[in-house]
Amino acid sequence: MPRPSPPPNFTEAVRRAVRAIPRGEVRSYAQVALYAGRPGAARGVGRELKTLENVPWWRVLRSNGTLAPAVAVEQARRLRAEGVKVEGEGTRWRVKR
Repeated sequence: MPRPSPPPNFTEAVRRAVRAIPRGEVRSYAQVALYAGRPGAARGVGRELKTLENVPWWRVLRSNGTLAPAVAVEQARRLRAEGVKVEGEGTRWRVKR
């Protein structure tokens, strides 16, 4: 059974939450969902980030500190440019805390 799509205001709430992440800092998908008023909607945040433009998507990562393989190389490059310590290679990357 397909999941219902989130209400339209969720998109804007995710946009605001991601734009509020300071340069050089990261948040997890779960934290963004919480800040957007939808605790437990981490996957929904991921879906929204695929469609949103002009947001620093690279500042959002998995709760365990790893980067999503599909965007890991570009995400690591952008995070490093902001001073975030990242380690890994190929599609396996992690933010060093």
